[in-house]
Amino acid sequence: MIVPKPVKHESRPGSFVLDSRTSLSADPSLSEVAAWLRGELAPVTGGELLPGAGSGTITFARGDLPPEAYRLTVGPDVEIVAGGPAGAFYGAQTFRQLLPAAAVRKAAGGPFTVPGTYVEDAPRFRWRGCLLDVARHFMPKHEVLRFIDLLALHKLNVLHLHLTDDQGWRVEIRRYPRLTGVGAWRRESQTGWNGAMDGRPHGGYYTQDDIREIVAYAARRHVTVVPEIDLPGHTQAAIAAYPELGNLDTPLEVRTTWGVGVNVLNVEDATIVFFQNVLDEVLELFPSPYVHVGGDECRKDQWRASPAARRRIAELGLRDEEELQSWFIHQFDAYLTERGRRLIGWDEILEGGLAPGAVVASWRGELGAVAAARRGHDVINCSNTSLYLDYRQGPGEEEPAPFGTVLTLEDVYAFEPVPEELRGDPAAAHVLGAQCGVWTELIDSGRRVDYMAFPRIAAFAETVWGPETRDPDGFRERLAAHLPRLDAIGVEYRRADGPLPWQTRPGVPGRPEDPEGWQATIDAWTSNLRTL
Repeated sequence: MIVPKPVKHESRPGSFVLDSRTSLSADPSLSEVAAWLRGELAPVTGGELLPGAGSGTITFARGDLPPEAYRLTVGPDVEIVAGGPAGAFYGAQTFRQLLPAAAVRKAAGGPFTVPGTYVEDAPRFRWRGCLLDVARHFMPKHEVLRFIDLLALHKLNVLHLHLTDDQGWRVEIRRYPRLTGVGAWRRESQTGWNGAMDGRPHGGYYTQDDIREIVAYAARRHVTVVPEIDLPGHTQAAIAAYPELGNLDTPLEVRTTWGVGVNVLNVEDATIVFFQNVLDEVLELFPSPYVHVGGDECRKDQWRASPAARRRIAELGLRDEEELQSWFIHQFDAYLTERGRRLIGWDEILEGGLAPGAVVASWRGELGAVAAARRGHDVINCSNTSLYLDYRQGPGEEEPAPFGTVLTLEDVYAFEPVPEELRGDPAAAHVLGAQCGVWTELIDSGRRVDYMAFPRIAAFAETVWGPETRDPDGFRERLAAHLPRLDAIGVEYRRADGPLPWQTRPGVPGRPEDPEGWQATIDAWTSNLRTL
């Protein structure tokens, strides 16, 4: 049983035995994938899996296939034919899933027998991503590396790291040491969405060497790490570290509560240069072709009250603060384009005029995806109503944080990356794929991430890898075979019958499904997008 479901999967005569005598060989261009698989299998076989070592052989070969495609044949020997290293890696992951769940443990076992099998496979979308918010609650490096392994197991290929926000700055910038010296630490955090303060300091950040390690680790697993440096909103941690970036004369602290804050960057030339200097270091750390700059939820209160912002609007001949934000984002679009990178922004960048060449991450439903694609811009479908994995998984108050609307495993599996309005429209070619989101205001540890993300990530992986048609019964059957594998890895996922006793968090207030004012906010978002 394979997750995500492959394009073609057939039984064949014969079987393969994986044991200490198994050998492994590879085309030189696929040697790194072979080394990775050897590292995964050697601890459980007790052998070294060297070329020509024994009776059963695993072979990696190049074939005339797309880069992420592969063919896997299992008989007395195993052959993985791939269009490139990524396809070979996905073929290796599929082979691991054909083994018993015990084969993912880091302990000797076996021998393991794999029935004869033939698989042909390739992904439907090139962007199969997951956002991990390490700004609201910091995740130590080892937990990020483990999360990358879990994404790779499900053939996801993008990790979007949300590195900065009002509540924390998580990446070392050597030119501006106070970003982490001050901005990485807050004195306490809010419990729940609107609860009491916990009185506990929280913080942490990744050194530049940490980031290089994370990026390299991900690359070996064919996962691209896309950094997000949020601007011009969601920047209170940066302003706390360098007050000259803000609009107020009074100093700020790193924010301790959740929600959309009023403190945003000013629009002075020096602030733009500051963040371009930040991005100089970010680009050196992250080779990704894409850099996310946020652009979302930027409240304009301070700009409306700012003489400097009003002067800037007048000097540029802009109509209002919405166009001022568009101009601000354009400065970073031009900066990134000159350096061979592409800007990604949340769908608010559509408002006031879209930066040329920008990619839209459409999160407020799918209207932004439709509008951007029809304007000729590439789109990543990140619809909050289908893919925000911080939303509760059941209606009961026993859920760890009763936040947002209910988003079940079945809801995620039913998601279609191409919006209905674009089906049959040539503009659908601009949908690069989709991305789920693990936002961590109410997720304060790796164990909580496990609970909120899994097994819904398995359902999401099916929507971005496999065909458009859905097979709920087949998915449930394959998931039932997949969960013991997650158990063996140590993933503390949500069970179908609800949270285990330790996974509940009674008495912690969440955001109700429709608190006062929340529906009005959603209606305003929708109204803005429909006019684009």
